[in-house]
Amino acid sequence: MKRIAIFFILLFPILQVTGQEFNCVVSVTSQKVEGTDKRVFETLQNAMYEFINNRKWSNYNLKTEERIEGTILLTVNERLGSDEFRGNLNVVLRRPVYNSAYNSVLLNYIDKGFQFRYVEYQPLDYSDGTFTSNLTSVLAYYAYVFLGYYFDSFSPSGGSQFFEKAQEVVNSAQNATESGWKGYESEKNRYWLVANFLNPAYSGLRDFSYNYHRLGLDQMYEKVDAGRNSVTESLNDIQKVYIARPGLFSLQLVFDAKRDEIINIYGDEKVSPNEKNNIVNMMKEMDPSNSSKYSSILGSK
Repeated sequence: MKRIAIFFILLFPILQVTGQEFNCVVSVTSQKVEGTDKRVFETLQNAMYEFINNRKWSNYNLKTEERIEGTILLTVNERLGSDEFRGNLNVVLRRPVYNSAYNSVLLNYIDKGFQFRYVEYQPLDYSDGTFTSNLTSVLAYYAYVFLGYYFDSFSPSGGSQFFEKAQEVVNSAQNATESGWKGYESEKNRYWLVANFLNPAYSGLRDFSYNYHRLGLDQMYEKVDAGRNSVTESLNDIQKVYIARPGLFSLQLVFDAKRDEIINIYGDEKVSPNEKNNIVNMMKEMDPSNSSKYSSILGSK
């Protein structure tokens, strides 16, 4: 445990300098939008980049090389008016694995039908607790969700304060005309993503994150079997969530982010046939639409 604590301190040092948390790649594409000045999308991309990467989102001060990596890809599909747009927002969060060059995906989600207004060169203003625009509120929401996911992977429920901040963004947006913020609109939207993580009934989601990443992947460089055993235990955590609520939105996000990684971990020829079978059966039950992918684990025996 001492070693874990030391690593966490090294990763998140409290420095006496000002620093931001994110090093996100931000991209705006607009191939489907015809007959319009494309410059507005270039300035939008720059504005989004600066909003995410140059703003302070927490009390942590990270060195440049320690900033959290992610990708925010906005695909604009329609221009509804001079300053109103609609498209899809793909958010991807990655986490470094201890003592390796490998980055593990924590979240890979497409927020569809994202509608927003943007006036070229107008500053992207945002203040916690206040809904100024759908664009800035959505970006702030995902910044806090990123932090919640990230810190949960390094300490048990370590991201609570950030999921609570994301919930504050949701609360402030309840009177917004744009969709995605209200629980009754869908069971798979921004409202439910953060509500799932803050619901004690689904605490296995957050137990999974710590056990899978910190006790699992981070240990596999030196102790492969012990690390894989922790990954297996983490899958038992989400199995409990599945039994309680099979169609839970945030549970599906776990599968979407971890599916290929789980297949790679248990597809190793050193994993026993019995362990492979147990994992394949478990994952097929929880993620049945991807059963054929999990079967590939058995093909490596």
